[in-house]
Amino acid sequence: MALDRAPLQPLQAQASSFQSKLSVYGTLKSMVSTLGDAASKLSTSSGWSNVSASLRTRQPSACRPRPAPRRPALRWKSQPGHQSASSVLNTTNGLGAGTLSFSVGGGTAVDVEIEAGKDSPAEVASKINNAKVGVSATIVKDASGERLLMRSTETGTANTFTVSVTGGNADGLQRLSFPPGGSGGMTEMQPAEDAAFSINGVALTSSSNVLTDTVPGLTITLAQETTAPVEVSVSADQAAMKKNVQAFVDAYNAINGLLATATNYNAETKTAGSLQGDSTAVGLQNALRGMMRSVTSNSGPYSRLADIGIVAQQGGKLEIQADKLDNALKNPADVQALFTATSEDASAQGFGLKVKDFATGLIETGGRLTTRTESLQSAIKRNGIEQDKVIDRASRAEVRYLAQYNAMDAAVGNLNALNAFVTQQITLWNKNTG
Repeated sequence: MALDRAPLQPLQAQASSFQSKLSVYGTLKSMVSTLGDAASKLSTSSGWSNVSASLRTRQPSACRPRPAPRRPALRWKSQPGHQSASSVLNTTNGLGAGTLSFSVGGGTAVDVEIEAGKDSPAEVASKINNAKVGVSATIVKDASGERLLMRSTETGTANTFTVSVTGGNADGLQRLSFPPGGSGGMTEMQPAEDAAFSINGVALTSSSNVLTDTVPGLTITLAQETTAPVEVSVSADQAAMKKNVQAFVDAYNAINGLLATATNYNAETKTAGSLQGDSTAVGLQNALRGMMRSVTSNSGPYSRLADIGIVAQQGGKLEIQADKLDNALKNPADVQALFTATSEDASAQGFGLKVKDFATGLIETGGRLTTRTESLQSAIKRNGIEQDKVIDRASRAEVRYLAQYNAMDAAVGNLNALNAFVTQQITLWNKNTG
């Protein structure tokens, strides 16, 4: 049986090698995807538009309009407010069946149906909240009885609301009309208000305290009212840009390190990496190293990564020369051009686009890494089939050997019995003749 199972050993060793390679390629695909994501951030203008803002309170006497749009002087005078209204409900038998029609900001009315038997103040408030009509409802109790409060869910005069009532009880549902019609209806507790502020002395308003398009390119959150103008200074965020560049370098170095280890042969220990001699891995390693040392043509002053301080060391690893990169980032547009330049000629593309496209090509369907991974998976499957064949042949041989052994064992048993019988007869004959 050991001889019959002997072909399993090289097949199992081969399967282990295939699995090891497949594991490395799986890791490589993940790392290449990370590199592609890092390169993608650097391939568009948004990756270089990071800004940082600083605030400085200015004395009122110094508050004058400034022509520079990136240094606005802002003053917040009042916060935006929710419109709210309330009504005391004098009925204890429910508010009555009917319809509440809500309109927010003069928009299309949304009806909330109130059914008989499900018309208690709490049930009506729940119905309003579940309908999400732009108005929230709350029940409170005081000495006057139950009071239903309504409040716009959004701030500002653009979110004022009206409520019209059809049906219901005079002391119940009809007391929820707003503005009130006739003698009944809710009383306004607080009017809707816009935030009042000024930028460079120009009075402005907003329904929210988050200003998304008031100053182009800036989102300003008004956190508290000011007693004096606040000057907002905005500048390029070099730290964020350097972080994106560092992520790109780290992603490349991770791939370079893995490939260097996987394709290496250690002469001292006489052990080879799992991808030693693998043409796909060696080709990928050379392609990446060549790309990082390549030259791209653009209208800016930089054409190589080394020009901005990203230098290839022996073994392919990239290192960042901080002083050189800091100096280059004083003019972010020039560095941006090195990564974002577009061209029909692939060799003239910016490094962000070039690396992103290269990474995408490796891992997409038909890409080198995907094809190699699928090839290894097929090889593992074929290897498994061959192992099954050896095990099946060995199992059938075992059945045959056992049958032969059992037959021989039975024959030997019969011969032993015959031998015992003959021996016994000879002994008896000797006694009789003696």
